Amino acid sequence: MSPKQRISRRDGLKGLGVLGTTAFCGGVADPLAARESATVPDPDTADTIFETVMGTPLIDTHEHLPDEQDCLQGPNGGPQEDWTVILRHYLDSDLRAAGMTGREYARFFQDPLEPAAKWEVLAPYWPAVKNTGYGQAVRIAVEELYGVSDLSADTVETVAEAYRKTRCTGFYRRILQEKSGIESCQVNTGTYRESKQPLLLFQDLSIVGMFSGPDWKAFGEPSGIEVRSLGDWHRVIDWWFDKYARYAVAVKSQDAYRRNIDYRPTPPEQAEEPFAKHLRGDPLSAEERKTVEDHLFWYAVGKAAEHNLPVKLHTGYYAGDNYMPLSRVARNAEAACDLCRASPATRFVFMHICYPYYEDLIAVAKHYTNAYVDMCWSWIINPVAAKDFLKKFLVTAPANKIFTFGGDYFVVEPVLGHARIARRGIALALRELVEEGWLSKQDALDLIPSIMHGNARRFFRLNEKAEALKSAPWIR
Repeated sequence: MSPKQRISRRDGLKGLGVLGTTAFCGGVADPLAARESATVPDPDTADTIFETVMGTPLIDTHEHLPDEQDCLQGPNGGPQEDWTVILRHYLDSDLRAAGMTGREYARFFQDPLEPAAKWEVLAPYWPAVKNTGYGQAVRIAVEELYGVSDLSADTVETVAEAYRKTRCTGFYRRILQEKSGIESCQVNTGTYRESKQPLLLFQDLSIVGMFSGPDWKAFGEPSGIEVRSLGDWHRVIDWWFDKYARYAVAVKSQDAYRRNIDYRPTPPEQAEEPFAKHLRGDPLSAEERKTVEDHLFWYAVGKAAEHNLPVKLHTGYYAGDNYMPLSRVARNAEAACDLCRASPATRFVFMHICYPYYEDLIAVAKHYTNAYVDMCWSWIINPVAAKDFLKKFLVTAPANKIFTFGGDYFVVEPVLGHARIARRGIALALRELVEEGWLSKQDALDLIPSIMHGNARRFFRLNEKAEALKSAPWIR
């Protein structure tokens, strides 16, 4: 089945069985009557919206997926990872937050134990995490891919065996396109990966190592440029853009994990001396380091604008556990305003809805012409907040400035569960807007293709990038 074929209501309900589907049943108020304080039921509205959302392809605007062949090159021809890897990305953070110790973590994810023994480690924590967004994404994937409704002592062997059987050539397309209805993904890997699946896994050009550090090994060495000055490092950055900008869909930085995104436009003459100190191995003060980073950030952003590439920036919540400074996260939206104002020609994409400060980010997108928002990751951080965010965004900011799905996984299987959660949230947001009289039924239906794939296809110029990639030298 191609991604453009419809996902049936029966299959959709099955995939959402973990979450429940009661919300899609019952009467829905007619939007025009609602505006007149009437409550005329329209029982077809919920079903129509649900069916349309379930049958509309998604463009996935953010993943960290390796190429498929890299997942299949394990020892003795088997899978690269143990079956517990499907719980490792993101759900492991909830397990740690629920009390899983470091030793238990290692036993479950790293030690070569039989599935039953691993279940004994997981069992005390599973009831506490199975209903979080992270947990539900895994549960939906396990049911859809392996036919197991929930993890338990009775089912864990089945899951382990089905995982091994499923991981074979073609499993990316089966999971992403056939099961999830995803047309294509956009992947960030740290630099730029010359993917062997370029039309399924479009690539970002990472810029974080161009200005944070900088990362001499990952960015400097491939260029072959000897770096003796700031100007030489500019040439390194130029080399990456000259080589990959025509194929990349965007540039991306996740440096917000380390500092606020308050990059100040800084001329090269201010950065030359601290950069030279850094090259010599001399320690830099915090202000000197910020000067170098700020200058190089804007140099890379300028190259992105020159090549008409959007700039994706992490905002909001941190992955992992026990280190997030929420006061810094709270300042991301304020810094986003400064970035948009400093470079009106740059299209900024602020990722993850700046959770939990998502009201602030709606205001940024409404006010600044060059501010866009990507809902990647948000549906599994907090599914209810993500639904509310989309609902509020659509009646506040222009609808062409929102991208509604990115799985944000290193592992492909949970992307399926995340996509189903996102579809449910999109349908609920639209249904509630119609029910409350803010949109007509036709308004809601008209928005669906744009917010699920049309905005992303146009904004990231995917048709143009696909044509370029067909003749990329690593594909020939």
